[in-house]
Amino acid sequence: MASVTSQLVPLQSNFLVPNGTFLVELFAFLIMLFILAKYVIPPINKAMTARQEAIRRQFEELDEAKHEAESAGEEFRAQIADARHEAARIREDAREQGAAIIAEMKEQAQAEAARIVEHAHAQIEADRKAAVASLRNEVGTLATTLAGRIVGEALEDEARQSRVVERFLADLDASATSGAN
Repeated sequence: MASVTSQLVPLQSNFLVPNGTFLVELFAFLIMLFILAKYVIPPINKAMTARQEAIRRQFEELDEAKHEAESAGEEFRAQIADARHEAARIREDAREQGAAIIAEMKEQAQAEAARIVEHAHAQIEADRKAAVASLRNEVGTLATTLAGRIVGEALEDEARQSRVVERFLADLDASATSGAN
């Protein structure tokens, strides 16, 4: 019976020796690997590369926009500073112009006041001279009338009357001058 049992017992296979199914499975695996590497993985890699490139471009655009915003902010701050300096310069110019206008107006007012005072002095002097002349005439007339009454004769001769009045006024001026000293 030993021979029958030996025939019925299958031969023990060695696990180190590949059998037929293994080779078929290995061949199918390699074909699948080839198909994946040839047709599936390149489009996936291409899509991933395109997506990475798009993300990289977005980051670059974001950085560029950030730099532009910073430069615009700096430009805005510079323009604000320039506007402040310009406003200060305009205020200073306005102050200087205002001071110049005030000085000019004061000068004009002083000149006008001096002119008015000079005109008033001239008018007063003219009025004084007119008053003195009028007063001389009246005093002369009164003096000749009074002298005529005192002397008892009329001094109607105009040349004589004029000399008497002039002498009287000269004496009057001399006495006023000596009294003032």
